[in-house]
Amino acid sequence: MKAYLFPGQGSQFDGMGEDLFDDFSHYTNIASEVLGYCIKSLCIEGGEKLNKTEFTQPAVFVVNALSYMRHIQINGMQANYFSGHSLGEFNALYAAGAMSFTEALKIVKRRGELMSEVTQGAMAAVINLGEQDILSCLFDHGLDSIDIANYNSPKQIVISGLVEQINLAMKPLEKRGAYFVPLKTSGAFHSRFMLNPKEVFYQYLREFEFSELSVPVISNKEAMPYSVDSLKITLAEQMTSPVKWTQSIEYMLDRGVNEFLEMGCREILSKFVNDIRGDHLKLHPIGEEKVLL
Repeated sequence: MKAYLFPGQGSQFDGMGEDLFDDFSHYTNIASEVLGYCIKSLCIEGGEKLNKTEFTQPAVFVVNALSYMRHIQINGMQANYFSGHSLGEFNALYAAGAMSFTEALKIVKRRGELMSEVTQGAMAAVINLGEQDILSCLFDHGLDSIDIANYNSPKQIVISGLVEQINLAMKPLEKRGAYFVPLKTSGAFHSRFMLNPKEVFYQYLREFEFSELSVPVISNKEAMPYSVDSLKITLAEQMTSPVKWTQSIEYMLDRGVNEFLEMGCREILSKFVNDIRGDHLKLHPIGEEKVLL
């Protein structure tokens, strides 16, 4: 069984998608029209602009989508599941037929704009320290306004909060044995500090009607397949909820997925998948693995 995965913000780089735009000129032109600027120029020559959230998110969505189109063109569509990391979830829903390319891009554009308006936030990856150790350390040092933003793998959890709080968390977490990596983000994504954008985004999503999914998409928020009936509220709540990436991959492993194919121009999620799979196999050795139906 196969799952197709789509990376999110952080996978961008100058020159991404350079070999895709001309081959899929129809969609490239649609993207430029929806966005009001040349998507090809942004991705190839973007520089610092490409790293600004309001531009990053549409750019990553378009490159992911074109990469998926090329894969389908060459190999056909053989996925049993789709999943995307944060922003990548919109690619997964597009691929599963919940929304059109134009609709998805409009939604991603609005999402990026709203998230870019929240400043004074920061995020950091905490490596080689478990969830309970992280939470107890933050609590012991009065840093309980920091939220867990991403469960990326058994080895990496991302925290999110105000800049000052994240900075204060570094030394205590390192003393506990963590490797602390500040991330280049403009806000405290996937945290309580995204509450206002979430409410505005939900109202925007209500303007759209979504279709039934042709392939199950695993939700970041629930680590379970999406229901089209709850799609709008779940997408909005994703802004304030942690990305349960580890749990999502485990869900698919438990259901027999043995091949994960990452779309996009870089392998960002594949290392996480390998770490999750390795940890999962310790609990479910080959030949003893329980497949949940």
